[in-house]
Amino acid sequence: MTIFAYCYTDPLLDPTPDLGRWQGMDRVYQDLGQRSQLQQLLSDCQTAPPNCLYIRRLDDLGDSMAEIGDRLVQLQALGVKVAIGESSLATDLGSELTLQTDLIQLLHTIGQQQRSRRLRQGHARTRLNALPPPGKAPYGYRRGKEKYAIDRTTAPVVKDFFENFLLFGSLRGAVRHLAQKYGKKISVTTGRRWLTNPVYRGDTAYQNGETIANTHAPIISREEAAQIDRLLRRNRQLPPRTASAPRSLVGLANCSECQAPMTVVSVTARRQKREYLYLRALQCPHRPKCGAIAYEQVLEQTIAAICRDLPNAVAQMNFPQLDAAKQSLLNAIANREEILAQLSQLTSTGILDEETANLRAYKLRAEISQLQAQFATLPPVNLRSVAQAVSIPQFWFDLSESERRFYFREFINQIQILRQDTAWQVRLVFVF
Repeated sequence: MTIFAYCYTDPLLDPTPDLGRWQGMDRVYQDLGQRSQLQQLLSDCQTAPPNCLYIRRLDDLGDSMAEIGDRLVQLQALGVKVAIGESSLATDLGSELTLQTDLIQLLHTIGQQQRSRRLRQGHARTRLNALPPPGKAPYGYRRGKEKYAIDRTTAPVVKDFFENFLLFGSLRGAVRHLAQKYGKKISVTTGRRWLTNPVYRGDTAYQNGETIANTHAPIISREEAAQIDRLLRRNRQLPPRTASAPRSLVGLANCSECQAPMTVVSVTARRQKREYLYLRALQCPHRPKCGAIAYEQVLEQTIAAICRDLPNAVAQMNFPQLDAAKQSLLNAIANREEILAQLSQLTSTGILDEETANLRAYKLRAEISQLQAQFATLPPVNLRSVAQAVSIPQFWFDLSESERRFYFREFINQIQILRQDTAWQVRLVFVF
């Protein structure tokens, strides 16, 4: 029994197939983008027709119902049976279909698949040319001829939203800021989407999960985007609703005795306007509960501890390894940018056709975007110099509570309150 196999791959949509499963076939024909091998297959069938032709799906045989039907008729006239696998059609109609199957029903199913495929091909060409995806432009942009263009009336609103978040590290606070200053009301969920949307960073993200960098003018810089990502990662580790708490120690202080988080409670004396703040573990399981501690005392000890311990913690970090990781990513980015710059020359000399060059350029841009995202997760500044700058107590006392909350969370993962009888002390757990 003679068995042939044929495989068609659309480079815009399909991954490269694994031909290892076709070992044992008498002949294997494979096309990429064009169907020259299909014509060779039909020609070979004229001279020495096989008993069976194996294909992954029927739309491998053509781009339209007419083409598929015509080639099925040719194979039927030569007495070649067709076996189909790896497709939804095969699941619906059986793993082996012969040409005696009702072609009307078969071609109707194929027609639906072809319409879906043409839509996906259109989206793929949009990605290939780094064009904006279908739909309304994000707030702050308008649709240009070939890329997003900054909307000068709404972009300042978005820019102010990002700046407020970078200043205070509070998503809910930034949302309230927009409503108060501009009357622009958005939900917290929308605000979070703005913070993570690649469009505002000058990149375009597509439905297949890939992102192409530097496709249009950004509203925020790469440094600001990296800082936003760090703030979001940090806020995810905090208890709910503490990211925008008015007091800097909320969400960080933890009682080592009962392992309960400590929150700020206020007490006022009778007939007095003065307010006294305390840190208390409200969920303490002990009886009696762990006692409250004056907020100002914990704050002063925290500042003293960070000025004392931060330089030592930074000094123990392995900076050569960090620098090597940065340099490795930069070299990989530069290598791909160099290849990208050579594609136009390869196209002009005829080594690559335009379609292949565009596909290669798209894949290179996607790889560059991934490498840039990895680079953004690394510390972007010299932590040693920063540690020296913030190890001055007056620096911390000159900040407002909101600003102090922001900087505390840049360096501190947890503030542990260690109790010893009636005494207590502070121990810091840094983020690195």
